[in-house]
Amino acid sequence: MATLRKSNIELLRIVSIVMVLIVHLDGASLGLPEPMGNITTVSGRDWWKLVVESFAIIGVNCFTLISGYFGIKAHWRGFVKFATTCLFYSVGIYLALTFTGLIKWQWTDFAHSVMVFTHTDLWYVPAYMVLYLLSPILNQAINTLDRQKYLWTIMALVAFNLYAGWWWGGSFNATGYSVMQLVMMYLIGQYIGRYGLFGNRFDNRKSYLTIYLIATAAIIAQSLYCNSLFTFAYNSPFVIIASVAFFMCFTTFTLQSTAINMLSASAFAVYLLHKNPYIWGGIIKRTSLYMWESLSLPMFTLATIAFVAVIYLVTVAIDRIRIAITSRI
Repeated sequence: MATLRKSNIELLRIVSIVMVLIVHLDGASLGLPEPMGNITTVSGRDWWKLVVESFAIIGVNCFTLISGYFGIKAHWRGFVKFATTCLFYSVGIYLALTFTGLIKWQWTDFAHSVMVFTHTDLWYVPAYMVLYLLSPILNQAINTLDRQKYLWTIMALVAFNLYAGWWWGGSFNATGYSVMQLVMMYLIGQYIGRYGLFGNRFDNRKSYLTIYLIATAAIIAQSLYCNSLFTFAYNSPFVIIASVAFFMCFTTFTLQSTAINMLSASAFAVYLLHKNPYIWGGIIKRTSLYMWESLSLPMFTLATIAFVAVIYLVTVAIDRIRIAITSRI
C-alpha cells in the first residue's frame, strides 16, 4: 500500500527530480558562465545561474541514492514496468505530436521512439536499466561483505572514481553521466540503508544541512575558477558530499502522506516527459530562454518556480493515464 512507503524519502524523490528539472531549466537551457578566475566579469544574472546550478546539481545523485537505500528488487514485473513507462512517454509523445500535426510522421523517427534504450538523449534511461540488471549481482555481493569490508570497498571505489574519473577524465566515469556513477551511488545508498552513514549514531539534521551548505559553497567557489563540466560533474567530490548530506537530512525524520506518495510515483515520469527531445527542444528550453530574455531576474525566478510546478502537475495528470493502462499489463 502507498501509505506504507516512507514519505520522507518519497518527498526527497520529488525534490530530487525537481532539482533535475531546475538544472535543465538553468544551465542546460541558458548556458553557464565560466569566469575562469576573472570574477569581475560575473554579473548578477551570472551569479544567479551559478548559485542555482550549485544547489540543484545533486538531484541525479540523490535520486540514485534512493534506489540504493531501498534496494532494487529485480523482477520481471519491475523490468516490464520500467520498460513500459519509458515506452509510454517516448512512443506516446511521438504519436500524439504526429496525430495533432505538430510534427511530420517518419517511420525512422517512430522506430527510434520505440528503441528507447538505444536511440535516446535521455542517458539515465539505459544507464538505470543496466543498474537494474546488475542489482541482483550487486545485492548478492553486498550480502557477502561485513560492514567493515563494505565500507572499505565503497571508499576505494569512490577514491578511484575521483582520481581516475573526475580528476583525470577517465572515460569510464569522466563526469558522472555513466553506469559506473549509478553503481557507486547505489552502493552508498545501500550502505546507508543497512548501517546508517555513521552507524546510526549521528542523525543531527542541522549538521547534515550544514555539510550540504558548505559543500554547495565549495561548488560555487569552484565554478568561478574551473569550467562548468568539471565543476558540476556528478562525480565531483563536492557534489557527492552535498548529495549524501542532503539525502541524510531526509532520513532524520519520519513522515507519512498519501499525497506525497502519489506525487512521488510520477517523479521519474517528469524526467521522461520534460526531457523528451520534442518537448525539451520545442517547449521547455524555448520557454526558459524566452523568460530569461524578457523578464527581470525576480520575475524570472517566480516564473521558473511556476513553470516547474506546472510541468510536474501536468506530468502527474498524464501519468495517471499511464498507470491506469500499464497496471493491467
